[in-house]
Amino acid sequence: MSMNDAIHRPDWVPVSGHRLRVSGVHFDAVRIEGLRGELVADHLIDATGDDAGPIVCEAGGGRWVYFLLPPGEAHRHGWPLGVQRFGGRSDRTSVTYVGVPALQGNTWPLRWYSVPTPTAPYVDAKALLSAVTR
Repeated sequence: MSMNDAIHRPDWVPVSGHRLRVSGVHFDAVRIEGLRGELVADHLIDATGDDAGPIVCEAGGGRWVYFLLPPGEAHRHGWPLGVQRFGGRSDRTSVTYVGVPALQGNTWPLRWYSVPTPTAPYVDAKALLSAVTR
């Protein structure tokens, strides 16, 4: 199977460049900073056999790592200190935008750490919680 056969692009993923999406609509986001976020992502990718679902990484600044969960899922779990959650359920006063890169081409300053697939269209919240608290 070629790489193009394996590409799964949900409608909230732009065709080119990157776009801001409101969290809580197409997905909830859990955000972890820097090396800790990358280590959690690596553990999750290993634990799922390279099928962890959508994880976006920032190139600059705090190098935030965003784990994209099904809408409504972020607030159903208690996350440890240092893990920020963005969704539409309990925090109606503020709107949070999350940058989503295209699957191919120049998407700087964002890149995919792990892409959405037909079998993992989102990151599994319980698997993420397990990776964060291990």
